[in-house]
Amino acid sequence: MKKPRIVVVGSSNTDMVVKSSRIPAPGETVLGGEFVMAAGGKGANQAVAAARLGGDVCFVARVGDDLFGRTAIENFRQEGISVDYVTKDPRKPSGVALILVDEHGENIISVAPGANAELSPDDVRRARPAIEQADVVVIQLEVPLETVAEAARVGAESGARVILNPAPAQSLDNRLLRHVTVLTPNETETELLTSVTLRSPAERVEAAQELRRRGVQTVVITLGGSGSFLFTGGIGVMVPTVKIQPVDTTAAGDAFNGALAVALAEGQELERAVQFANLAGAFAATRLGAQPSLPRRAELRELEA
Repeated sequence: MKKPRIVVVGSSNTDMVVKSSRIPAPGETVLGGEFVMAAGGKGANQAVAAARLGGDVCFVARVGDDLFGRTAIENFRQEGISVDYVTKDPRKPSGVALILVDEHGENIISVAPGANAELSPDDVRRARPAIEQADVVVIQLEVPLETVAEAARVGAESGARVILNPAPAQSLDNRLLRHVTVLTPNETETELLTSVTLRSPAERVEAAQELRRRGVQTVVITLGGSGSFLFTGGIGVMVPTVKIQPVDTTAAGDAFNGALAVALAEGQELERAVQFANLAGAFAATRLGAQPSLPRRAELRELEA
């Protein structure tokens, strides 16, 4: 069986992570923590997640022509990801994220986007040969919105399923959303996109219906340890996840989206694909760091057992 073909358009960062007992208040210093520097960026994380789970992945991105950028490209090659459309920008540094993680696995993140902010619609158009061969195109919001919109448009026109992970949260135009096959917001992102406060199952349905009215075909609201809410019309369905002890939730959403892309590209039915994605997200939350936490297929089978 051929490997599912996935194109990811998005960001690449180097993550600098400090884990301590709690996240400092403004003006406060908290001593005694563990430091990890790891590859990250939502786009890169999702590309690596999809590759480790069996996808034939092409990544469209910009990095700086610097140590972090060269290291990132080499890491992608080692993961088996095509870097034909990863550009080394001579004017901007590679993206960097500063991440603080508390003992419960919750985090706060500040990002200096660098070359990610230069990823352009032209970069997407240059990658059209790869997109036209893709089963699924995956995008997020750590690169310019016009680039995200172009990736969605080209992906939809090419007949690929388009997964949009609308993170970091921001308002989105209906012209973008109508090209989206599957939208995967968390609760905060859902509330920003719809102005519906998610205090009950009925309000989840209301929010999902609003997103479908705006053009999205399928809505999957991720709910952390509670699993995900899948809505294609009607009443929707809760898709549970396994119980884990979280260590760091930094890349859990990225693991979810990479896994969802693989499952859909393999032709799995929607609910089963979301179950698989839930499992990947749960696994990632049990490890520190972004890309170091992303699972391989055998590891998910062990967790499921």
